Amino acid sequence: MKDTHEANLPAEENGELEETKTSEVTPENATVSESVENEDSMVERQPVELVEQAPVEQANEEVIDKPSEEVTPANVKKPTKEEILAKLTRLAENLAEDARIEMESLKQTYYKIHRGEVDELKKAFLEEGGDENDFQIPQDETEDKIKELLAQYREKKARLHAEEEQVKAANYALRLQLIDRLKELTESQDDFNKLYNGFKDIQRRWKETKPIPQEHANELYKSYQLYSERFYDIIKINNQFRDYDFKKNLEMKTTLCEIVEKLMDEPDVISAFHQLQKLHQQWREIGPVTKDLREDLWTRFKAASTAINKRHQQYFESLKEKEQENLDAKTAICKQIESIDFSLLKTFKEWDEKNKEVIGLQEKWKTIGFAPKKYNVKIFERFRVACDGYFNRKSDFYKGIKENMEKNLQLKTTLCEKAEALKNSTEWKETTEKMIALQKEWKTIGSVARKHSDIIWKRFITACDAFFEEKNKNVSSQKNVEQTNLVAKKELIEKINALDDRLEYNTALTMLKGYMLEWATIGFVPFKGKDKIYKEYHDAVDKQFDRLKVDQSERKMESFRNNLNEMAGEKGKGKLYGEREKLMRAYERMKNELQTYENNIGFLSISSKGGGGLVKEMERKIEKLKEDMGLIVKKIDAIDENL
Repeated sequence: MKDTHEANLPAEENGELEETKTSEVTPENATVSESVENEDSMVERQPVELVEQAPVEQANEEVIDKPSEEVTPANVKKPTKEEILAKLTRLAENLAEDARIEMESLKQTYYKIHRGEVDELKKAFLEEGGDENDFQIPQDETEDKIKELLAQYREKKARLHAEEEQVKAANYALRLQLIDRLKELTESQDDFNKLYNGFKDIQRRWKETKPIPQEHANELYKSYQLYSERFYDIIKINNQFRDYDFKKNLEMKTTLCEIVEKLMDEPDVISAFHQLQKLHQQWREIGPVTKDLREDLWTRFKAASTAINKRHQQYFESLKEKEQENLDAKTAICKQIESIDFSLLKTFKEWDEKNKEVIGLQEKWKTIGFAPKKYNVKIFERFRVACDGYFNRKSDFYKGIKENMEKNLQLKTTLCEKAEALKNSTEWKETTEKMIALQKEWKTIGSVARKHSDIIWKRFITACDAFFEEKNKNVSSQKNVEQTNLVAKKELIEKINALDDRLEYNTALTMLKGYMLEWATIGFVPFKGKDKIYKEYHDAVDKQFDRLKVDQSERKMESFRNNLNEMAGEKGKGKLYGEREKLMRAYERMKNELQTYENNIGFLSISSKGGGGLVKEMERKIEKLKEDMGLIVKKIDAIDENL
């Protein structure tokens, strides 16, 4: 609702926002009296638009309430200056047609509040014995910001208007050129077919060139009509050609009538209304029919259009009733969330069950349509506050486990220190047993805070790997074996690269997997060459996978299983445990991220501007997370089989 304001504002307060409304001018909206109709011409006077125009508020997806209610102190909550400034800030970024009226209303409301404050200050000043001439109006920073916003809005509208005027001027010049070309056609002695094609091209370009300045509309349309009719007269189109053109136009307009009549049964009222507007535009672009059929044909088209417009109007009337029902349903959801007794939620299971209930209510909220315009934002704010309150309480509960995570961090830090103390030991057998014991103990300790998880794990596994790598380097008997393994792996890579591309798909894939299993059975290679040989192997395998068009997820699992086989054995168990914990952490991270997306998507409306695209993007991310989580589960299962 809008506040009423006094008319006698100061000069700087009563300035109106400058805005020039532009309207598209086409021959179709020129006055009927200025159209020239010739029975022998193919240029038909365009019928006056009879499509019932729905109010602006009904053209939107949400019904905008008409400010027809009586505003009284009992039913209006006066906004504060800060609220007015916030609304003006949002409106200044919006160049919608109705933004100017609301900005002007907000500005007048602000100065009414401002005058009231000044009057109160002045009254208090005088009551304290001050002289009226000594009273000074205090500086208000809000006023300067509001003036700045209004100036920005005027500047934007002026810039937009200037751009529109440039477009109109260019279109005006182009239409003048088309009229000159049309005039040339009426004076040309060229072949008729060539002239007629040129005339049709002018007609097409004339329809495509819009809008133009209002002051030139009638003049241009008269000239265009005059030379169009003169073209037909001078060229002396024979009756047969004219009858053919009339017949073709009759067929097209009859088809349009049939389409409009079918739209009367269209279940989607909004879609039918918008389709009708396009059909009216097509009607205008089709030439005339014989004079004796014009009125009946237009009456038929108009009758079907009126029926569709009536359904459109009735739809928005029923929509208001539905919006009230939606408001009641949303209010019930808010009450249900607000009535949650948090004192009964003491365990993870209880919180999990309640969380499913709240998420279910959020899903239900998304299925409910809009509430009445004046309540829609308020009820959503209430719903959001209720949901935020619940999730904040849930967050506080989970923060209670922070103390346990701190204890786990201390225990894992102690294990890191022990592993670091052992990493330089040359007692290979004894130290190996101690390292394995430390790794097993690590598994028994719970999780730590996410910000410490990767750091503490990297510290522990670095110490373990340092010992086992040094042990491998110093086992001389192992070196000869590693050299032999290196040769075997190089030969296997050559076999993979030489895989016959003429083999049947299943045969080739079976052989490739066999080579991969053989690779896993070959032991370690010298440390310095492992990265190079590993890269050559994977390049060869990927090349064959690409040729055979093997699914990416299957590739990843095959490669992962081979990596696990290489890790297997006494010296590799530490890496297996480490890999498993790394995957578990990744799974938990994705699970939390998935829950966050699913919670946030409940606050979005696909009917809001830009909302549809954002919801689809979030749904795509959710599906991707679920797919990645499924792959991690398979990897963890594979590790458990090796262990």
